[in-house]
This record gives sequence, C-alpha cells and structure tokens, in this order.
Amino acid sequence: MSFDEVAIKVSGVSKIYKMYNTPADRLKDLFNVSKTKKRHQTFSALNSITFEVKKGDTVGIVGKNGSGKSTLLQIIAGTVTPTSGKVEVFGKVVALLELGSGFNPEFTGRENVYLNATMFGISRESIESKFSEIESFADIGEHIDQPVKTYSSGMFARLAFSVAIHMEPDILIIDEILAVGDAAFQAKCVSKMRQLKDGGVSLLFVSHSVDAIKSMCHSAILISHGNLVDQGSSEKITNHYLAMIRDEMNQYNSDDSIQNDETIEEITSIDASSSFRYGSGLVSFRDVHMANENGEPTKAYEFGEQASIICTLYSKEKVTDINVSFLVRDITGIDLFGTTMFDEDITLVSLEKQEKRTIRFNFPIWLRQGSYSVSVAVNRVTDRDYSDVFLYEQIDGASAFEVIRKIDRPVHYKVHFPIRIETEGGLYDK
Repeated sequence: MSFDEVAIKVSGVSKIYKMYNTPADRLKDLFNVSKTKKRHQTFSALNSITFEVKKGDTVGIVGKNGSGKSTLLQIIAGTVTPTSGKVEVFGKVVALLELGSGFNPEFTGRENVYLNATMFGISRESIESKFSEIESFADIGEHIDQPVKTYSSGMFARLAFSVAIHMEPDILIIDEILAVGDAAFQAKCVSKMRQLKDGGVSLLFVSHSVDAIKSMCHSAILISHGNLVDQGSSEKITNHYLAMIRDEMNQYNSDDSIQNDETIEEITSIDASSSFRYGSGLVSFRDVHMANENGEPTKAYEFGEQASIICTLYSKEKVTDINVSFLVRDITGIDLFGTTMFDEDITLVSLEKQEKRTIRFNFPIWLRQGSYSVSVAVNRVTDRDYSDVFLYEQIDGASAFEVIRKIDRPVHYKVHFPIRIETEGGLYDK
C-alpha cells in the first residue's frame, strides 16, 4: 500500500499498565522509594498490534469486553500513549470514544458546540454557518441552551455525534456510542456515516452488533486478550468472532457426557475453502446441498420457485434434543432469513450412536436477483431462551445459490413478501 493511500498505520503497538494495590504504593513507585521492592503487577492491554486503514475505507473492530478495543482506539486518537510501537495518522481525526469526552458539563449544548469547534481548529464564523445543521441533526430542541449535565445519555449521544460529523473529519472513530440512542437516531447516524464514507472519510468503528459491522465495514479486525487474532473481510471476521462466543457458550453449558475434543470428520460435499466450520463435532453435517421442488440438486432459482436445503447429520454418540437451523445471507454477509426446528415447534431429533438423519427445509425463493450463501447449525437446546444451548457444529457458507432474473416479475428490494394491496374510492364529484 502506497504512502498516499494510508489513513492510519499501526505498527507493533503494545500497552502495559501498572496495577497497584494501594495509592501509597503508586506514590512510592513514582518517587522510586526502595527500588528493589516491586509494588505493582503488570497488565498487557495490547500486544504488538499491527494493521493499516486505507483512506476512504471503513474498518470494524470486534472483540469481547476487555479485549483491548477501546485502548486501541484511544491510542489512535492520541488520548493514550502506547508503551511501545507507533501510530501514524494522516488527516484530521475526530473520535467519539465515550459520552462526555470533549464536553464541559457546566456549559450549554450551544457553548459546547463552539468549544469543540475551537478544539478542532474551526473558526467561529465557519461553525456559525453550520450551527443550524448541527442543531437540526441533534434534534434536542430547546435543550441546546441547557447545561449538558442535565442531558440524558441519548441526548448527549445525539449532540456528540452531530458535532463530530460536522467537524470536517478525515478520519472518524466511533466506539459503541450509538448504542445509547433510540432506533430512529441510530438509523439516521448509519445513513450519515454511509454519506461520509462515500465522501472519502475513513471510519474506524467498534460495535458489538455484527450486523452493523457487516453492513457498514469493508473489512474488520478481531481482538482477543490484547492480541490481533484475525483480520479480513467483515463477514469473515464477524463469523470468527461469533464462533469464539459460541465456543465459550459450549464450555459454559458442557457436561461430563460430552467430549469436546473430538475431531470433526471431513465433509466431501462442502468446499472447505469457502466455508467456516466450528463446534464440538459430536454431531456433524455429512452433507448440505440445495435442491429444487423435485429434489434435484441445483444452485440457481427464479423468483417464486420452491427451494430446499437438505442436511444430512451424523452422530458419534447417542444424543437427544437435537435442533437444526439454517440462515440465508446476501453477498455482503447480512442475515436475511432463516429459522430453527426449535423455533417452529418441530419435534427435536434423537440420534443413536453412528446414526445418520436427513433434515429438509423447504421455502419459496422471494429474493432479488443476486448471489446468496447458506449457513447451517446443529445444537442441543431445551430452554426457550436458548440459555442451555450447546453447539455441535455450525458451517457458515455451507452452500451457495444464485437467484436469476425473471423478466415478467421484477423485484426491487432484497427480500419480497406477498403483499395484499387494496384500492378504495372513485371519481370525485364536485
């Protein structure tokens, strides 16, 4: 990547914090009292992180709480100094890292707008010309002239986001701040971020919503325990992240009768290069394929045709309460539709040792022309809130299919549902 294409370059960044038992120990360490005595422990928040963000790109950062995401963003924003490594930023950075950062709680919303403009080197005249836009986007009404310490978290988020996007950023960093807003505000923010992205602004985006990451971001990085575990397309990384979460759920819900270290046997009918497969492997998929209404294998459908996903299961041991599910995603990785046997109140499966069983999902193709992928999963579950779910196997990208154009039935949206349309009225007699 050439120098003029880079917005952010992170090179071998580490951050180590000293942890003290008491404030007195911190003070003694500061003044080097008795150097031979160790008064602190160390905590590595980040370990040699390296990646680049291209200008105009949108990169998501995913990971569990405490993984180091916020520390990384603070270092990139310049509010925290790395212990080692280097961060190079090319352009003006505006960061929304936490509610209240950069705002004086005693000042009114209006006064804080001008305060932030001064911090970012924007003249009073320039911000005055934009103030009506900032006020309109924030949409907090007369509260704009009240001290921000009286604001709710939602009002704070509205004003903070509105101020940030009007500060003419080259790089916008957002750390989960949108989660405090209502649904309408979140939708407006996402729309504005798309507009900024189309205008060439680089976005670094942290969210626990995998759909938001897949929808907003070209690529993503996964951080765990301060380490950069994986980087790549947003779909690949969010799948990896969900796999980590599900593996942890397996460990939490495991019992002595389940052997989690079993090797998952190879599946010859699934392309390993295009699928992502994980789980304990006690129950696994031996075959997953698409078929037409006659049961014939196919990978292309017209709008309105009947489709089937046919899954063949194999169990290494006797198991009960087996639930199978499927999920259809578009080419960007966005979840479109799917279901589970459990959700549909279908009797769950019991399998004997070394038994095979076929499960078939049938549905009409109500999709726009394009490419789609199918993910499948098999788990054990009995509680309606899925609190006891144990994942045997999930395969993301287990199969794929195309919806081809049907000349006499255009579909303008991603998914079509049958709609009943009624008209009323007639000529108006004056």
